[in-house]
Amino acid sequence: MMTNPGNRLTQGQFSFMPDLTDKEITAQIKYALGNGWAVNVEYTDDPHPRNTYWEMFGMPMFDLKDPAGILMEVNNCRKTFPGCYIRVTAFDSSRGVESPRMSYIVNRPKKEPGFRLTRQEGAGRTVHYTVHSYATDRPEGERYT
Repeated sequence: MMTNPGNRLTQGQFSFMPDLTDKEITAQIKYALGNGWAVNVEYTDDPHPRNTYWEMFGMPMFDLKDPAGILMEVNNCRKTFPGCYIRVTAFDSSRGVESPRMSYIVNRPKKEPGFRLTRQEGAGRTVHYTVHSYATDRPEGERYT
């Protein structure tokens, strides 16, 4: 049984669900703000699982308490980078450090080429795996055009 039809990128919360609507995104932003978490918008064209540092769109919204303002930033990012992955991340600073509490994708390219898993046999019974994004076969800025 295939649990991920269409080879969708599955990073963050809600990744196995259909794409969130703006109303559902707003509800999640309200939840984050209700918990006192800072929210920011990030984007990338290289969604490798180990690429945890995506490009930040605009400044972090530490003081913003209105979900509509954050959704406006999401929509501005969608207009600026329509062919990129875009995610919303909420950070909790209650313990003196900015710890991510929630992160979910709010925009995807129309075509997601997926990943290749390469198995490498080592000494003895050692096996190493490498994940390669097919998108990175093209230069930056042309990966999803």
